[in-house]
Amino acid sequence: MEGDSTLQLRVFDLNCWAIRYLSKRRQERMRLIGDVLLQECFDLILLQEVWSEQDYSDLKVKLGGCYPFSHYFRSGVIGSGLCVFSRFTILDTLLYQYSLNGYPYMLQHGDWFCGKSVGLVIVKISGIIFNVYVTHLHAEYCREKDAYLPHRLVQAWELAQFIRHTSKAADVVLLGGDLNMHPDDVGIRLLRGWTGLQDAFAEAKHFEGCKDGCTLIPNNCFTIKTELLPFPLGIRIDYILYKAISSFMVKCEELKTTTGSAPGRDIPFSDHEAVMATLHIRRQREAASATLSTAEPALVDVVTEARTEVGVGLRAAQRQRYSTGRLAVLALLLLLLQAVAVLGTLAGLGGQPFPKLSFSLLAFLAVAILLLATGLHLFHTIEVKMLQGTEEQMRMALRVLQEQP
Repeated sequence: MEGDSTLQLRVFDLNCWAIRYLSKRRQERMRLIGDVLLQECFDLILLQEVWSEQDYSDLKVKLGGCYPFSHYFRSGVIGSGLCVFSRFTILDTLLYQYSLNGYPYMLQHGDWFCGKSVGLVIVKISGIIFNVYVTHLHAEYCREKDAYLPHRLVQAWELAQFIRHTSKAADVVLLGGDLNMHPDDVGIRLLRGWTGLQDAFAEAKHFEGCKDGCTLIPNNCFTIKTELLPFPLGIRIDYILYKAISSFMVKCEELKTTTGSAPGRDIPFSDHEAVMATLHIRRQREAASATLSTAEPALVDVVTEARTEVGVGLRAAQRQRYSTGRLAVLALLLLLLQAVAVLGTLAGLGGQPFPKLSFSLLAFLAVAILLLATGLHLFHTIEVKMLQGTEEQMRMALRVLQEQP
């Protein structure tokens, strides 16, 4: 790229909702997704919830002619679900798995088993280095009583830190994914404020799609309608964010979303609407100012709010750790009492021994409780440490912000 020439980049982002044996009409939808990607021929494709590696492999074969470069990010028990397809050579990749990601005993939610992460691919297009990030944060499930808010804020903070510390050599930063946060939520404000990322929907010169850019809408046949009752138009939780570094400028010329059923079909591509952005990247005659977004006074309030919520989660985790620790101690004491009773019976010091079946069942129950409580105690101990670490990082960030002139 020379002079004032402009590079046009088309980006596609979609939460595919492709869970083997659980997602409705998964294989049919994945074929539809592959078809539209071949027809449109985007430059970069960022996908989430592709939980089946077979689905990724099928897409890789199908899209190989148009998108010869791709990468699947593996993490957790069932995988991160993140993958990227590119028309341009992928120079490098990196995966960061979030330190907190829900609870293993919340089986009905299952986020913990996914190993929620942020994936980075580095591509070079017309001499411009792009750091492209794809991520999927913990789901909300209940907005009125969001037990996962501290975990999602930790993820948003770690995502922001990961982008800040890995993008220093890049010319342009792109982030796409299901952030599971509304545009005005503290996590989004923290992420954007701390990284300086711009929202493609807010910056787009032309928009076409669902009203207010919503990506989870009642008209989608796969959405749970009761969860969207407070939001008759739907909610916007899928994003394409971007910023330019060094001497480049990025503008979003056009943003589109899908609007329910795929053209000519009775089903949509997913329970989420796809987001498609057309970005124009241009080299500036003079390097942009090095002023950091973190110098904005309003960011102090955002970090303070986020730190407060993390502190609430920390205290809840400390209570859980105490409760599970106490339960483990009680189970251990029960086992010790049983051991004393056995020894007393063997020594002829006790009366009638317990019935063997009842005694064995009681011992089995005590061992089961001890193992479960110990495991939960260790898990919540790790949770406490991670929350403490994030709270300390935010405290240090606030101090730096407040010391700035």
